Amino acid sequence: MNNNTFKSIALWILIGLIMMTIFNQFSGSSRFENKLVYSQFMAEVKAGNIAKVEIDDEQKMITGVTIDGKRFTTNAPSDPWLVSDLLKNNIVVDAKPKEQQSLLMSIFISWFPMILLVAVWIFFMRQMQGGGKGGGPFSFGKSKARQLDQTNNKTTFADVAGCDEAKEEVHELVDFLKDPSKFHKLGGRIPRGVLMVGPPGTGKTLLARAIAGEAKVPFFTISGSDFVEMFVGVGAARVRDMFEQAKKNSPCIIFIDEIDAVGRHRGAGMGGGNDEREQTLNQLLVEMDGFDPNSGVIVIAATNRADVLDKALLRPGRFDRQVAVSLPDIKGREEILHVHMRKIPIDGDVKADILARGTPGFSGADLANLVNEAALFAARRNKRSVDMQDFEDAKDKLYMGPERKSMVMREEERRNTAYHESGHAVVAKLLPNADPVHKVTIMPRGWALGLTWQLPEFDRYSNFKEKMLEEISILFGGRIAEEVFMKQMSTGASNDFERATKLARDMVTKFGMSDKLGTMVYADNDNDGFMSMASKSISEATQQKVDAEIKRILDEQYMVARKLIEKNKKKVEAMAKALLEYETIDSDQIDDLMAGKKVRPPKPTKDYDSKKPTSGGGSQGTTDTVSTQPTAKK
Repeated sequence: MNNNTFKSIALWILIGLIMMTIFNQFSGSSRFENKLVYSQFMAEVKAGNIAKVEIDDEQKMITGVTIDGKRFTTNAPSDPWLVSDLLKNNIVVDAKPKEQQSLLMSIFISWFPMILLVAVWIFFMRQMQGGGKGGGPFSFGKSKARQLDQTNNKTTFADVAGCDEAKEEVHELVDFLKDPSKFHKLGGRIPRGVLMVGPPGTGKTLLARAIAGEAKVPFFTISGSDFVEMFVGVGAARVRDMFEQAKKNSPCIIFIDEIDAVGRHRGAGMGGGNDEREQTLNQLLVEMDGFDPNSGVIVIAATNRADVLDKALLRPGRFDRQVAVSLPDIKGREEILHVHMRKIPIDGDVKADILARGTPGFSGADLANLVNEAALFAARRNKRSVDMQDFEDAKDKLYMGPERKSMVMREEERRNTAYHESGHAVVAKLLPNADPVHKVTIMPRGWALGLTWQLPEFDRYSNFKEKMLEEISILFGGRIAEEVFMKQMSTGASNDFERATKLARDMVTKFGMSDKLGTMVYADNDNDGFMSMASKSISEATQQKVDAEIKRILDEQYMVARKLIEKNKKKVEAMAKALLEYETIDSDQIDDLMAGKKVRPPKPTKDYDSKKPTSGGGSQGTTDTVSTQPTAKK
């Protein structure tokens, strides 16, 4: 709780105490020791027991003293003979004058509402001045950008790996912020805006923070969604306030994350050209044009949807430099792993290069998650350091999903899954262009009952026709193995057929890999925008030819896979038997099976002290029984 909150609470408590005091002052009544009813009072008067009375007409009260000195009080009704009766009985009568309020109390009562109103007004005005850094509910027009200085931002280029080209692109920004005269002498101008584009998790935000950390300048960070609220004009006001703060702290960096929230094409939606988001974008364009190019303010924005940004935002003079932050290659993944491994105790058998090869398509965030999951596995096993087995288990969990050991299924379904995955693996091993088979398992993971895992030997940036055809054959291998060995069909191949059909359709309609239909694109454009009236680009007759060509490709690859499985029945049966025994087999065991050798046992894991599971905890071993479910096996 900050200082402003304490001040607010104290102010309201003080106001409450003052009001309670006033109410008590007006509503409070005097307490008396003895109270008489009026008839008893008159009886005492006639008996001569009353010495003195005091009459208060305003309050309709009579207070007095008896002969023996006791005080009393009674209510005074409208009795016109009361005073004469008292005088007849020789009682001293005194009349209490009407009370006059003091000058101080009169001023206080008359001015208290005004004082309270002014106090409340001052309170809310102070809340409004707090801005987005902790101000109250009326801080609409203040920027919500968080400022990080040298003490709060320790990120440098040493913490960023896997994007060497992007670091080279932005390195001159650091030189400019440190020594602007170096560029001004030659008439050069540093880019006002830098747009970082790339998939999620590739390190765009980290790179922007590293620029500020290297240059040791203030860093203002804000999300694109923080500009727009339910009130008209708020976004534009916040943009103005943010640039004003930045100019006061120049040289500095303004970082706008997810700028596509406010930077979309204007006039593309149903709101016309005057909605709140477009006002914010207009103000942002004006501010980026308006400030001095030598003011030392650099705007960095990040998005993974550069295609939806307004063209005026991307023109030179605003975001005139675009930096592509792509997924890391095998060398970049190794560097990223080294960066994250510095934070945890690593065993000597951990090889970052092997992990980098086994994680194609992983972003920087995925690799950070991999290292964290490995550390969690080691902690569960009460290890002092993270070894390679922990990394392998973490990689299996991220790729294939968590193990589902508690499921139960019949032996027939288990055997069907084993033959299904064996069909995939054997076809993949026999085809020349297929990726090496890394692991085959019938342990249910995620939504799959079994998995065949292929890992490429190197990063692949394009695909080829022969390899795509072989991928279709591999996908058919599971169903064919079920037909040949189990004499039945299951629903487990639904996902295989879906992927195979999509692959064949893309080959024909998008990639021009059909000799019969040629190099024409036959796919409809599915991205025509909101409520667009898209028309079909091909005729019905051409569509029939496309469907026939897709069917021909699928049938041919189905026959390729069937011939391979029928010629290698012994290998499929041996692999299925090994899967039923071990549940998971690795690449070395698969090589033994394909060579006709006896399958070696699984690699022993390192011994470690593990606590026995408590009641209600999970089992330590694997179970053969897993429940059936209508999902794909691959």
